[in-house]
Amino acid sequence: MIGIIGKKLGMTQIFNEQGQQIPVTVIEAEPNPVLGVTDKKKAGHASVQLGYGTSRLRREAAKGEGKNPKGHRANKSAVGHAKKAGLDAPPRILKSVRLDEPGNATIEIPTYALGDIIKVDIFAVGDQVKVTGTSKGRGFQGVVKRYGIGGGPNTHGNTKHRRPGSIGPGTDPSRVIKGKKMPGHYGAARHTQTHLRVEKVDMERNLIYIRGSVAGPTGGFVVVRKQA
Repeated sequence: MIGIIGKKLGMTQIFNEQGQQIPVTVIEAEPNPVLGVTDKKKAGHASVQLGYGTSRLRREAAKGEGKNPKGHRANKSAVGHAKKAGLDAPPRILKSVRLDEPGNATIEIPTYALGDIIKVDIFAVGDQVKVTGTSKGRGFQGVVKRYGIGGGPNTHGNTKHRRPGSIGPGTDPSRVIKGKKMPGHYGAARHTQTHLRVEKVDMERNLIYIRGSVAGPTGGFVVVRKQA
């Protein structure tokens, strides 16, 4: 169940050998270094920590030059952690990917060491994958957009077209039930889509073409994992 960290470039379409048009999401997955390995005997599960991108480092400021420029800079602990894997600078993103499958003791667990590189060649056309990303944030929204509630009628003097209506009977239970669908923050949440098919793998450009859409905006980071 190894996976890889990538960046969503957007959607396009390709044509298969039968001439069928297939909508696909293009994910750019540069080679991911392994920065950590978790042993199943010690932790109860097997996983690896992967990195993507490169963080900027602090620099020694000369006299009269002032402080470091603004923006994210890796701290000393992150630099030391990356050096154990033979990296000069720590990755911008770190994600843990599980190697074994819960409840399936027969699956073969691949072995990795610090400094190993994982590329898009771990996938092949026809593989089933699941993609985890962060959905687009839409801010504070009402129940019609957030949950698809129909709202009130538009005629007969009604003035509450997009209101949620009554949220709790006064007699029984005399309160609002937990989990009631109410207006609130919509989107910007972790979302995983399963049983997606790999349609094409471009090893020269580190691209994965996955059928359908995946969560997140263009330029958002996702984790693509093999599915048993």
